[in-house]
Amino acid sequence: MTIRLYDTSARQTRDFTPLTPGCVSIYLCGATVQAAPHIGHIRSGLNFDIMRRWFTYRGYDVTFIRNVTDIDDKILVRAAESGEPWWSIGYRNERAFNDAYEAIGCLPPTYEPRATGHVPEMIEMMSGLIERGHAYAVDGNVYFDVRSFPEYLQLSNQELDNLPNAGDVGAGKRDGRDFAMWKAAKPGEPSWPTPWGRGRPGWHLECSAMAHKYLGRRFDIHGGGIDLIFPHHENEIAQAKAYGDGFADYWVHNAWVTMSGEKMSKSLGNSVLVSEMVKRWRPIVLRYYLGTPHYRSMIEYSEEALREAESAFARIEGFVQRVVEKAGPVEPAAEVPPAFAEAMDDDLGVPQALAIIHTTVRQGNSALTADDKETAVARLAEVRAMLGLLGLDPLDERWSSGGERGEDLHGVVDSLVRLVLEQRQAARTRKDYGTADAIRDQLQQSGLVIEDTPSGPRWELGPR
Repeated sequence: MTIRLYDTSARQTRDFTPLTPGCVSIYLCGATVQAAPHIGHIRSGLNFDIMRRWFTYRGYDVTFIRNVTDIDDKILVRAAESGEPWWSIGYRNERAFNDAYEAIGCLPPTYEPRATGHVPEMIEMMSGLIERGHAYAVDGNVYFDVRSFPEYLQLSNQELDNLPNAGDVGAGKRDGRDFAMWKAAKPGEPSWPTPWGRGRPGWHLECSAMAHKYLGRRFDIHGGGIDLIFPHHENEIAQAKAYGDGFADYWVHNAWVTMSGEKMSKSLGNSVLVSEMVKRWRPIVLRYYLGTPHYRSMIEYSEEALREAESAFARIEGFVQRVVEKAGPVEPAAEVPPAFAEAMDDDLGVPQALAIIHTTVRQGNSALTADDKETAVARLAEVRAMLGLLGLDPLDERWSSGGERGEDLHGVVDSLVRLVLEQRQAARTRKDYGTADAIRDQLQQSGLVIEDTPSGPRWELGPR
């Protein structure tokens, strides 16, 4: 068994070899909390949640760090515009991100450090870089000297001389392409004391310092969206390696969620907030929609695509429910089918793994039709094992407890539907088939699918 991952730095798929046998260390660039999350933001967390689950299944002890950027230019701009304290904006939106991760079933990280809690580590890193000649202080600012680091831009495969010069050498930079590690304090902005004066951290420095603190000088995997490759991840690498760290052995990047071909973003005004989406769509369906395309493939958002995802998941869910009604509770299999494992080992090939799930569901449905209970139960055990590794098992307590739609609400709906179904059954008993059919049609128009089974009628929410 060998897991293979596409490494952005190598521009090819590589066999994964951990630094420490049996252990995996992952750093994921998390939320910048200037606003509430849209589904594009949350996709990254979901993709790496699936990665983490797969490593765990393969027997690895996973340390998963997902940071919070709670001080940033965008947060300060939002504070200035709204008059709300910067820390209040950050805390409110950090909670919104955590609510969104929880809603779609992401496991909590091992640690979730905030940038503002690690200023001493940032100062220590800057001091070391200045001593080594890779950084310099000017008027309270600290800049990284990009020409001092020959490996700069290897991740994004660019040439330094082809980068536009920022044109602010007069402000104290030696080269316009040097980037700020520390920004001198401005009136009204938060600041922290340093040997070079009061100021606040630059975005890139925050992640280099936090990765160093929680994962050490070298770790296995650094992840994030493809939009972070440059400048953020390039600058992280420059700081960390110039400081003496080996930093990440593998760089894994997920693609965007787009609308009309453009990256989903607040600035374009085309974002779809998670808090609103989970009111309109079941969270498990939203997870299916965002998590089943390959992590390196773009997702073009549309209502039609979400309805297709809902229908596809309903077919899986229907099979699960039918077997449970016929055979009672079925535990997940101890191992997934080899074809599923092979797909996941190959750069987390979720689309191919999902095809195995749907094939197994069809086999299980055929067994049900043939009244082959033993085979149907075996297929459900496999399906549950596979779905569980994608965080999509509808019988998992996370989803089956009623938390995704509200246990009380589901109970009320169930009672009302069963009352109507009793009226339909009474009509059928007295051979008033017209009334029985009319009741069924009205339920279907309300979005419910009714199926007559040997143990009585059952209902579920139908596709939108």
